[in-house]
Amino acid sequence: MVRNCEIAGWGTSLPSRTVTFGGETRYRLDDDTSHLDMLAEACERALAHAGVAADQIDLVLGASAAGIQPIPCTAALVLERLTSTGRAAAFDVNSTCTSFITALDIASRYLDAGDHETILVFAGDVGSRFLNPEQRESFELFSDAGAAVVLRRSTDPSRGVIASAQRTWPAYAHDTEIRGGLSGSPAQAYAERDPADYLFDMNGRRALLGMMRVLPDFFESFHERAGISYDDVALWVPHQASAALGPMLDRLGIPVERRIDEVRQFGNMVSSSVPFMLTRALDSGRVRPGDTVILCGTAAGLTANILALRL
Repeated sequence: MVRNCEIAGWGTSLPSRTVTFGGETRYRLDDDTSHLDMLAEACERALAHAGVAADQIDLVLGASAAGIQPIPCTAALVLERLTSTGRAAAFDVNSTCTSFITALDIASRYLDAGDHETILVFAGDVGSRFLNPEQRESFELFSDAGAAVVLRRSTDPSRGVIASAQRTWPAYAHDTEIRGGLSGSPAQAYAERDPADYLFDMNGRRALLGMMRVLPDFFESFHERAGISYDDVALWVPHQASAALGPMLDRLGIPVERRIDEVRQFGNMVSSSVPFMLTRALDSGRVRPGDTVILCGTAAGLTANILALRL
């Protein structure tokens, strides 16, 4: 049964400053622009595109991997930038790089149940401010960006989330992490701790091997359970994790002409990767109402997400 919802509007925020590594482009936020500025801009554009005022939103779901501050939640800070009134609740959802997919899944359940009419979901990270220059692989991989969508219940009951799945393999929990900043290594302990604990740390080879081990069975079981064949899918929108994306998609049997692989052009945008690429497909007309798209990817944890959405 389809969980009824539709994308009423979308917006993105992409820094104007670029850097290149080996001919590949990365986007990095200027020092005088904040993470909150970037997220609020994406949300304002999504609301304007949907023709919805901030005061009309019932719920704001933040889906950033690394938020603005520990307390309050990033969703509350974004909501403050959008309006000082209204009726919205606000909270964060975090499955790191695939947080947007998790948040979209949750939003579809609220909308389908009738608990809410209109939900704003945003994602976006300033990964460049967490990177360790001594780890070249990750330092040259990440881009900053924000993306947001406005979701509402549709008058067409066939539109919405067809199926979704999420799973975590804890054996790989420490392959990708930032250890410092919260209770495990609080700010007051910074002087005594290794400064690298407060920067992004990734064992790229182990993370890739873990992903290659778990994804084929995860994808196969999802398609079998959901009854969705590859021919039913107009476009796969995967998390743009790394240069290994193409070979991984080949291994999964996903056709080149029906998938997005723009790591060279944009890099890994962390939580905004999936929604940013989805909005590009919507803007270009690559997908249209009635098409089935699959949002998917892996994240720290090791977590994998997959969600089939009929637009």
